Amino acid sequence: MWKISKQSFGFVLTFASPMSAQDMQDWVAESKRVLSEPLPGEWGVVVDMRELSALTAEAQKLMQTGQALYKQAGMKRSAVAVRDAVTAMQFRRLARNSGIDQWERYINVQQVAQWQSAAKRWVVEGTEPPQ
Repeated sequence: MWKISKQSFGFVLTFASPMSAQDMQDWVAESKRVLSEPLPGEWGVVVDMRELSALTAEAQKLMQTGQALYKQAGMKRSAVAVRDAVTAMQFRRLARNSGIDQWERYINVQQVAQWQSAAKRWVVEGTEPPQ
């Protein structure tokens, strides 16, 4: 399951398991569509992966493709909310491979109660989230 929500600061992307390769292909296609619409001058993405388990190898490749699309379209920063270390490690690797790791921060929702506020502050202001 996935969802793209356009916001004043950019987008909120929500992912939850199960996520098949087909689901990921659908997300990439919809991402291409929404990124072709007018965007704010400077924008970012908050990614909610609290309910997402590790992805298959094929779904990972498609996620990388999608991440690169957002960066190429002008994404300034992204904040990713995760619940477990395995998902965080997987997405850190994917971010390195797609070239967005410098602009992406991970927030463990079990350690940061107000993760939404912390994520938005990073995306909008560049304020580092709590570790």
